[in-house]
Amino acid sequence: MYRSNGNFEAYGRPCKPAGVDGKKAYFVGAGLASLAGAAFLVRDAQMAGENITILEELALPGGSMDGVLDEHKGFIIRGGREMEAHFETLWDLFRSIPSLDTPNASVLDEMYWLHKKDPSVNPRRATERRGEPVPHMTDLTLTPKAVEEMLKLVLTPESELDDKRIDECFGDEFFASNFWLYWATMFAFEPWASAMEMRRYMLRFVHHIATLADLSSLRFTQYNQYESLIRPLVAWLEGEGVHFQYATQVENIEVEAAGGSKVARRLVMTVEGERKTLDLTETDVVFVTNGSITESSTFGDNDHPAPIETGHGGAWTLWKNLAAQDPAFGRPEKFCENIPEANWTVSATVTLLDDRIAPYIEKMTGRDPRDGCIVTGGPCNFRDSNWLYGYTMSRQPHFKAQDSGQKLVVWLYGLFSDKPGNYVKKTIRECTGVELCEEWLFHMGVPVGDIPTLARRSASTIPCCMPYITSYFMPRALGDRPLVVPEGSKNLAFIGNFAETEKDTVFTTEYSVRTAMEAVYTLFNVDRGVPEVFASSFDVRVLLNALYYLNDRKKLHEVRLPFMARLLGEVALRGIKGTYIEELLKDANLV
Repeated sequence: MYRSNGNFEAYGRPCKPAGVDGKKAYFVGAGLASLAGAAFLVRDAQMAGENITILEELALPGGSMDGVLDEHKGFIIRGGREMEAHFETLWDLFRSIPSLDTPNASVLDEMYWLHKKDPSVNPRRATERRGEPVPHMTDLTLTPKAVEEMLKLVLTPESELDDKRIDECFGDEFFASNFWLYWATMFAFEPWASAMEMRRYMLRFVHHIATLADLSSLRFTQYNQYESLIRPLVAWLEGEGVHFQYATQVENIEVEAAGGSKVARRLVMTVEGERKTLDLTETDVVFVTNGSITESSTFGDNDHPAPIETGHGGAWTLWKNLAAQDPAFGRPEKFCENIPEANWTVSATVTLLDDRIAPYIEKMTGRDPRDGCIVTGGPCNFRDSNWLYGYTMSRQPHFKAQDSGQKLVVWLYGLFSDKPGNYVKKTIRECTGVELCEEWLFHMGVPVGDIPTLARRSASTIPCCMPYITSYFMPRALGDRPLVVPEGSKNLAFIGNFAETEKDTVFTTEYSVRTAMEAVYTLFNVDRGVPEVFASSFDVRVLLNALYYLNDRKKLHEVRLPFMARLLGEVALRGIKGTYIEELLKDANLV
């Protein structure tokens, strides 16, 4: 497997690898990583779909990318995915998947046309005092000290960041900035989260710094991602003959290690309650999604909070059983144990039942939520919320089954689960659906006297508790996540966001697809480059643009730097007058 860039590799179709016809592939889990891996096997390794089996514990595919209409509770989404132009492998995948809704178009075509017609932008990224815009909303409000701390982290090698937390690298000035407010609520970072992952995010998404205040760099699907992405992908795979086997929990993969090689020999699983084993040969290849952020999810309703599950589910049990066989298979306990109390645990889906709440959304965003266009364009957050509460409202209808003439769907989440709310004096985990809605309406500026009636009669709110939702960001050390293909592995690969690949960032659809592509290309010797992670941190134009916005659109001579650095800067500026360097600085508005 090798990485590449440029159109020559991007548009190339690889030759069929030798020996592929005699192989079978098994995917453990039916999340995006497995679905993408199966697609790359069919499209690029040119394996017959009938030789691919996807084993799934639940009764439907999609993993964490869900969106369902529950006959008893109503519409439910556990979250949404923020996508951007530089998800290289994601778009490489979906350019090949036909849309289910748009004739003669791929899923990528469909999204591309939609974004051109209705580009995303967030008009009210953050508020306080029950609906007032935060001061200097378009600024990042970073002090020189905070910027210096950011540069120091970026310049620190990953090898020196083992088990380090973000709050060990930054002071109070950084956490008081709009930058941290926007960054944390966009990506779901907590102060206790991994400094190593924070560094990766800063390098990976430096090109987003200019748009943190309005999120205009994001891309969103027409409907929830289950209907817009997962369903077309599953339909295509089924059409290619890929087998989906549900109600199947793989409890262990027995691996034989000898002479430096590792060979998966047996799957141990429970199928519809019956214990079974499947013997493997070296020509049988296994791809496992290890761990899960939505494992043990529970749901409440208007009158009941979502129960809190404390045990480890099937995905974590499988990873622990694998890790017990070889240190190269990672350390799952680093991610699923000792999760801090001050974390994001609860989200909620609100279905509006009449027209009484919609005007408050329109007042906040300046947009009619019924016109079919982007409403919030990503998360809107309440800075003075004890929960750091926020909401997002995508294009409506968000579900195909939604009655766009009446019902609207809103998604809520809070990043701090250890503090009482501002209106509801409970922690977010203790709240019923009605109470979660009440807290949201309070921060939206709804008159206090109207809140209880609106929350109960004009909305149906389904809480969801996800005890592992922030596990990706647990402080970690090198080696805690297994490599996509561990050293010496002949027929076993790890895919998804708990597998390790260089430079890219977890908690993204891109990471799921990238690890799947790398796994398939490695184990099947596909002679086509895996698109490299967008090298934004190596593009001087991006870096200069980031410098401009990190300093709230100041010119270089206005930036407060230490005396010697500023003196050297002034000398250097005189020296570059009339050169290409001056052109670059002018393009970035720095001079």
